[in-house]
Amino acid sequence: MTIKIGFYICHCGINIAHKVRVTEVADFARGLKNVVVSRDYKFMCSDPGQEMIEEDIRTYGLNRVVVASCSPRLHEKTFQGACQRAGLNPYLFQMASVREQVSWVTKDEDEATRKAKTLAAGAINRVNFHQMLETRTVDVHPDVMVVGGGIAGMQAALDIGNAGHTVYLVERQTTVGGHMLQFDKTFPTLDCAACIGTPKMVEVAQNPNIKLLTYSEVTDVSGYIGNYQVTVKRKPRYIKEGVCTGCGECAKVCPVSLPSEWDEGLIDRKAIFRAFPQAVPITFTIDKKDRAPCTTTCPAGINVQGYVQLIGQGKYLEAVKLILQRLPLPGVLGRVCPHPCEGQCRRAEVDAPVAIRDLKRFAADQVKPEDLPVAAIEDRPGKVAVVGSGPAGLTVAWDLRLKGWQVTLFEALPLLGGMLRVGIPDYRLPPDILDREIDYLLQHGIESKTGMRLGEDFSLADLSDQGYQAVFLAIGAHAAMNLGIPGEETANGVLDAIAFLREVNLGDRQCPGQKVVVVGGGNVAIDTARTAKRLGAETVTVIYRRSEQEMPAYGEEIEGAREEGVQFATLAAPVGIRAENDRVVGFECIRTELGPPDDSGRRRPVPVQGSEFVIDCDAVIPAIGQKTDVAWTSQAPDLDLTARNTFAVHPHTLQTSLPHVFAAGDAVSGPATVIEAVAAGHRAAEAMHRYLQGEDLANGDSALADRPAPGNDWAAIPEDTPPLPRVQPGHLEIEARSTSFDEVEACMDEDDARKEASRCLNCGVCSECMACVSVCEAKAIDHTMTAVKETLDVGSIIVATGYDLLDPSPMQPFGYDRFPNVFTSLEFERLSNATGPTGGQILIRNENGAFTRPPESVALVHCVGSRDVNYHPYCSRVCCMYALKYSHLIKEKVGHHTPVYDFYIDQRCFGKGYEEFYRRCQEEGTVFIRGKVAEITDQAESEAESGRLICLAEDTLLGERLRVPVDMVVLCSAMEARADAVEVGRIFGVNPGADGFFLEEHPKLGPLNTATDGVFLAGACQGPKDIPDTVAQASGAAAKALSLATRGVVEVPSAISWIDPEICSGCKTCIGLCAYSAIEFDERRQISVVNGALCKGCGSCAMACPSNAAQVRHFQGKQVFAELDGIMAALSAVG
Repeated sequence: MTIKIGFYICHCGINIAHKVRVTEVADFARGLKNVVVSRDYKFMCSDPGQEMIEEDIRTYGLNRVVVASCSPRLHEKTFQGACQRAGLNPYLFQMASVREQVSWVTKDEDEATRKAKTLAAGAINRVNFHQMLETRTVDVHPDVMVVGGGIAGMQAALDIGNAGHTVYLVERQTTVGGHMLQFDKTFPTLDCAACIGTPKMVEVAQNPNIKLLTYSEVTDVSGYIGNYQVTVKRKPRYIKEGVCTGCGECAKVCPVSLPSEWDEGLIDRKAIFRAFPQAVPITFTIDKKDRAPCTTTCPAGINVQGYVQLIGQGKYLEAVKLILQRLPLPGVLGRVCPHPCEGQCRRAEVDAPVAIRDLKRFAADQVKPEDLPVAAIEDRPGKVAVVGSGPAGLTVAWDLRLKGWQVTLFEALPLLGGMLRVGIPDYRLPPDILDREIDYLLQHGIESKTGMRLGEDFSLADLSDQGYQAVFLAIGAHAAMNLGIPGEETANGVLDAIAFLREVNLGDRQCPGQKVVVVGGGNVAIDTARTAKRLGAETVTVIYRRSEQEMPAYGEEIEGAREEGVQFATLAAPVGIRAENDRVVGFECIRTELGPPDDSGRRRPVPVQGSEFVIDCDAVIPAIGQKTDVAWTSQAPDLDLTARNTFAVHPHTLQTSLPHVFAAGDAVSGPATVIEAVAAGHRAAEAMHRYLQGEDLANGDSALADRPAPGNDWAAIPEDTPPLPRVQPGHLEIEARSTSFDEVEACMDEDDARKEASRCLNCGVCSECMACVSVCEAKAIDHTMTAVKETLDVGSIIVATGYDLLDPSPMQPFGYDRFPNVFTSLEFERLSNATGPTGGQILIRNENGAFTRPPESVALVHCVGSRDVNYHPYCSRVCCMYALKYSHLIKEKVGHHTPVYDFYIDQRCFGKGYEEFYRRCQEEGTVFIRGKVAEITDQAESEAESGRLICLAEDTLLGERLRVPVDMVVLCSAMEARADAVEVGRIFGVNPGADGFFLEEHPKLGPLNTATDGVFLAGACQGPKDIPDTVAQASGAAAKALSLATRGVVEVPSAISWIDPEICSGCKTCIGLCAYSAIEFDERRQISVVNGALCKGCGSCAMACPSNAAQVRHFQGKQVFAELDGIMAALSAVG
């Protein structure tokens, strides 16, 4: 077929013709190969211009067309349409850009004309090789998604919903409304923002075609125009929408307060909150972060933050009930817990950790046993034997009894409590506290049998014979370890520390000697030493082979011992015991020094030769460790032991080699803390519960399965958090301790307890204290909710994610965050709003941050962060107008006599009615000062300036520097792109510009479109704009989306990639490069295949393909090289 080319060059008014001799270029083109027609015209894109092309195609039989004019991005589709209307395939068209690439960038007319000729020649030579491509269409899904629930998003959703199409409105906050609903009045009509906005919010909620997805975020978008798959993450509110009545009773009892984001931090909100009374939906939301580090650190998983907050509210019974959910002995652990939680308390970053253990004790001591409810238990038929009534045994008995099992405690001692009863002296743990808490557990139907020793009074076989279906061994480690030195086994006066404490705690309080040596550095050693002093020993010396810093005993116990007269001989190791007449008379030691670390990680004590010494004494009490008595296990040969003579158990389920027998506590772990024993008890109880129900235990530990993995997404610590001293509990006078076993550490009083609780930083925000659950009559609260993801199919997407307000904190001269009465514009809006922190009164704060009185004068500072090369060089457009609004509101609410100083650079009153409002403010007496504020200070230079803020500024009209004292300053801060704009843009395929706002396809021809077909922009996410412009653009975007949905089909590019299956090597290089996930791998044929619906024809695959199998239709090699050949040939011809 003979190729016939028509060439057309546009004058573009004078945009091209002022530099390019257009007629000369047309004459030049006329002489090129296959050119049948060559014309120039003033405006080729006009209707007459396009008709000219169409007529020539029909008249001359043209089968190729080239137009030299502006950028193809601007008008290529225009001229392709003209070709198509004349019956010519649109891909047999080529365009040369002689405006952007020639006339606009070339000064010399001759040079510009030569360049235009070469580009025209290249396009003409290329079009010879063009091929017809089929126009492709795809179906359009009729549903639409709008992302962002501000005024733009609501307007777009309403337009689409009212047109009868389903629209998903996704808003990341808990309510729709956006920034506009934070405002007091809207400009320039001064309508109440709520009066304008809330009807739209209600209309959105009531429109059956609008599916409102608040507190949700889009996490992924795939697909293409007309067929997008959008993944939405619905964050858990922990309150059921549709069930919550919005009564607000939950917020009244919530103990956690934090700054309200809706009120710009001017007042506090609760952890369970609704942004504002008119919020849509009306459902409250619980604000949760990761669980507080104190809770995740606690081995037993006690909700520390929860009970601390309840204590702060004076709800002591509720606090104890919360503790009991994970700890059956709150008063005991409130005294003897090593409080690992305090080691992770973030309050230490401010001053000192919260006294968590002391608060637990305080709460437990406030609650009478009879005030605690006895749980209603639905009995199960199975029987469980718990052998040992220490902390692990009591925990298992408590947990299993609450689950309904029939539990019996077997205890070798005459009293329940295990090592709590006989291993901890009364001055640390009064026996009446232990009795009280054990009695409460027994009230739930737990049976107990004391004086029953395993191996002597009964065996495991006996328990099975008596119908016990499961057994828990919690027999502890009650046997002492020996020193292994000469004289230990033969001399009278060598006592067993464990036995010594046991006898004392059971009532045998005989003095062990007048000069007592205690060997060891743990808590047992310190307890033994302090007990010996109380029994009358004249001197008590603790021998420890490392330094005091390495002693494992609690620091407060060591200090208490020292206060009571206990002496310490550290860096000394035992060598032997001297005896006369078989009675201890001295303790032989050798000095040590610390060497390299041993297996425990502590530095090994190395004896110093020749440093031996002797301590006079008449009693030696070794306290160097404990072990479990396992002699009885000869009766149970199938019960496996470890090399350390502890029970061998499954690491997760704590099941022994006997399937029905479980074990935990010191008999498994070796000597450990009480709280660790409680934690092990919980794990064992859960495993036993599953065993008794016949469930499979192979899946491991489920006791903690409902606890989220620890994270560190906690509430930020406010920078202005004032240091507060930690409350220190009182102690019994030292003189009173010498012969008394009265409790040494006193309980803090109520004022101190609530003060100490108030130091909590609420790291997890919601404390899960469950106070809200107890008052919610609708039963709408569900603390177990998790995030849910759903994928929605839509045909198009409108992005209306809004803007952020610049934080002026880094702009130090303005004093924001330093002076309490320097406010941002949004803060002022909330002050003036009737639902704001002051009920709509414009008030200033005192030095304590409390709002007290109206200002006597106010300064409004324009362009804070706008038109500023250090922040944002652009104008934010709305600042001048809302400053005028503030001026009027101040005059109206505070008084027309109140001076208002408006510091501006230029008053940009660009909109309808704006100039009139400016004049109104002038008439009301606002003082307009043209000039920038350089600094805001409180350094007074006269009595009139004392106690006020002074604006240091210039008046550029008068050429003077000014000092203007005022009571309040409002900073008209810049509108800026949202902090997450880059990430949002990545998800939706929308590019942010240099200013951070999203880029439109074209400022004039495509202000609503984006580079991604089917994704449109609305509102301030595109750039600063006021409410009227935002609403107008939203309706325009809705119209764009509706045009797609109504048409039902849409053309998609034909100039896309394809992969030659005969050449493809299957290297998959192209798959990783494709930004649109348009290339898949055919496993059967072992080649890459392009999904034409997804491909955008960017050419990345063609560029990288090592075998040249990947190519782009309409941009094939022969076409591109033909254009280059044409350019080079023209260069030779035109010089």
